[in-house]
Amino acid sequence: MIFRQLFDSVSGTYSYLMASRAGGEALIIDPVLEKVDRYCQLLRELNLRLVKAIDTHLHADHITGLGELRDRTQCVTVMGEQTRADVVSMRVSDGDKVNIEGIGLDVMYTPGHTDDSYSYLMGDRVFTGDTLLIRGTGRTDFQNGSARAQYDSIFNRLLKLPDETMVFPAHDYKGDTVSTIGEERRHNPRLQVRSIDEYVELMDNLKLPNPKLMDVVIPANMHVGLRQDDLAKQGLAMTPREAIARLGQPDILPVDLREAHERARHGTLAGALHAPYPDIADSLKPGGMLREVAAATGRRIVFFCAFGERSAMAVTAAKDAGLTNAVHIEGGIDAWKRAGGPVVAD
Repeated sequence: MIFRQLFDSVSGTYSYLMASRAGGEALIIDPVLEKVDRYCQLLRELNLRLVKAIDTHLHADHITGLGELRDRTQCVTVMGEQTRADVVSMRVSDGDKVNIEGIGLDVMYTPGHTDDSYSYLMGDRVFTGDTLLIRGTGRTDFQNGSARAQYDSIFNRLLKLPDETMVFPAHDYKGDTVSTIGEERRHNPRLQVRSIDEYVELMDNLKLPNPKLMDVVIPANMHVGLRQDDLAKQGLAMTPREAIARLGQPDILPVDLREAHERARHGTLAGALHAPYPDIADSLKPGGMLREVAAATGRRIVFFCAFGERSAMAVTAAKDAGLTNAVHIEGGIDAWKRAGGPVVAD
């Protein structure tokens, strides 16, 4: 496996790039905007294709690299379903799995630092964001943080993992790079409490100053969504109501770009073809499934996803591949449902 721990010295942020093999799919956790050039250089050097970019929570001390990486690599952006970010391509919840070729991350909802904090477990290691740090824990005094929720996340979720599980946090300010669950249980000073009330009292009396750029960073990180207006101006988009009116017509082929767990949870559209977004480039090549279906049937492809990001990128990819009759549903199945559109179980 390829695994790289990357550091931003300005914000003290760790980002993690991983792939199962050279030449394969990759994902990154907690990317920093100012380091995107470095990430892209490393992707080229290792011959990797970035498929997913994950933020463990809405960060307050640096601007995320999610949007820039999406624009440069057409990757899927991922955050928890509680996020206040305007649009991310995929929202996950506790018990989900984030998959790429050869790698699967188990999704753990671990609120407390913020109400949208998640950890990601991969075999012998866990990426804890700001929930559990090396010899520390994330502050709980803003962004709907809760010391009680964090105590539960740490003591009843993370510390239940095997002692040898490696801990990779989103931040460190002392130069430490990795710890283990067992080490943190024994030596983390904030975890040497006898009760939840003692932990709450400890966290409520830290009296830490706010991150220096918090007032700039949080609004920026809430607005990372891909603008879909240009596609509408080019006639390459349908509003949900337009799509509802057209659903079932013989000249329309709805194509669901979401992954299996999203379809199972939220349903899909009647008659939709399933073509997961990470495989879109191959599907649009000569001989690819979507290209062959479009050519054989003459039907107009109508892409849709969760919130419109993946489908917008798919329309652009189709146009670049020479398929000029593809459109997408603005706002995805989320907007479709809010407009009263019917869904069926997958």
